[in-house]
Amino acid sequence: MRKTYPTDLSDAQWSRLRSYLPTPKAQGRPRTHSLRHVFDAIFYVLKSGCHWQLLPHDFPPWSTVYYHFRRFRLRGLWSLILKALHEAERKRARKDTQPTAALMDSQSIKTVEESAHPSGYDAHKKVKGRKRHLLVDTLGLLLSVYVTSADVQDRVGAVPFDRAKAVCAPFEEDLGRWGLHGREDGHLVRRAGRVGTGDRRTEE
Repeated sequence: MRKTYPTDLSDAQWSRLRSYLPTPKAQGRPRTHSLRHVFDAIFYVLKSGCHWQLLPHDFPPWSTVYYHFRRFRLRGLWSLILKALHEAERKRARKDTQPTAALMDSQSIKTVEESAHPSGYDAHKKVKGRKRHLLVDTLGLLLSVYVTSADVQDRVGAVPFDRAKAVCAPFEEDLGRWGLHGREDGHLVRRAGRVGTGDRRTEE
């Protein structure tokens, strides 16, 4: 029995998550490590911010954990899980599963001198580094993320949300519906609804 951590999945969470995982192949070498323990290790890294190599030894080997993390990313499994949980939470809140309004905001993050590009200087926040442009629905649930240098303004940083190939988005197949375009007044409009920048709007 390994040590338990606050980031471990509960039985109910694991039961829900397992329903989205691919069915193990009938042939091939059986798994040496439990997938549940692998996911616990991934969430431990996510929450603690430690390096893969610094995972506690009672988790599966870090190379095994990273292998599954990368494999699920390349297969789009994380996107599938996020989308399913997003829809479930909106349904629980008695909202339409497909949002008709969204809000965009950004956050400038300081980086070290040795960090790779993109990097710039946000004169307003007095921060040198990168800027995270976030698109969320009116419940605050993530729709998409785009990273630029810190000197990029919101109305400029919003444009790539309309370009599926230029953004690392949870719902890449849905980006075409949003059609975001910057305007001089700082607001954004999409074809099927409204998008605000930094101010909360009533969902249509």
